[in-house]
Amino acid sequence: MHSLNYKVTTSTCDSEGKLKLYSALQMMQDCSEMWIDSEPEVKDYFLQQNMAQLLATRQVKIIRVPDYKEELTVTTSVYGMKLMFGFRNTFIYDSQGKPCYKTWSMGAFVDKAAGKLKRVDDATIQSMTLDPKLDMDYKDRRIILPKDGGEVLEPIKVLRADIDYNKHMNNANYVRMAMELLPEDLVVTGLRVEYRVAAKLGDMLVPTIYRHDNTIIISLSIGEEVSAIIEFS
Repeated sequence: MHSLNYKVTTSTCDSEGKLKLYSALQMMQDCSEMWIDSEPEVKDYFLQQNMAQLLATRQVKIIRVPDYKEELTVTTSVYGMKLMFGFRNTFIYDSQGKPCYKTWSMGAFVDKAAGKLKRVDDATIQSMTLDPKLDMDYKDRRIILPKDGGEVLEPIKVLRADIDYNKHMNNANYVRMAMELLPEDLVVTGLRVEYRVAAKLGDMLVPTIYRHDNTIIISLSIGEEVSAIIEFS
């Protein structure tokens, strides 16, 4: 398990003094990325093999949205490993140790040069510390798009500020873009994100929004390919 401490600051708040979901996702992502420093054998293996772990899917349950100046602790722990995929929990706790956000995610192991899935060897998998799977409602990692009823909106250009060190759009920015398309008064209590094709600088993401029962699904497409799907509940 790896943890980072945070404080809800001005730049991470919305107009009501609450932690932005986008900022919470950035905290989760930072903690997940820093986790590898606690597993030196895995870190060395990934460096030698020129590999990275890219987020494939994430589910978030929002228990309570923290306020300005609250002290938070983000923890991340790996509970499962396969040859080409890893599974982790990342929770955000308040100063009383109560969870504000519960999440699980799946990462894909990728050859950075080829941009394709790559297996991790058995010895590296065996060297890893696996923690218990934490308690939350685990939903399917796949999001099924409705066959019809979607409303196509204006394209969104991927800007330089959207790109991270993997040379594609940072995972949290997909959610940030999608949230701008939601009704202003919508209270988000959970979301699922499925990442399919990485968006790069200059790409035009075409949003299609689907409203169904108590959920809103937004797909972001590059040409004929779906780049990401975000389901808000």
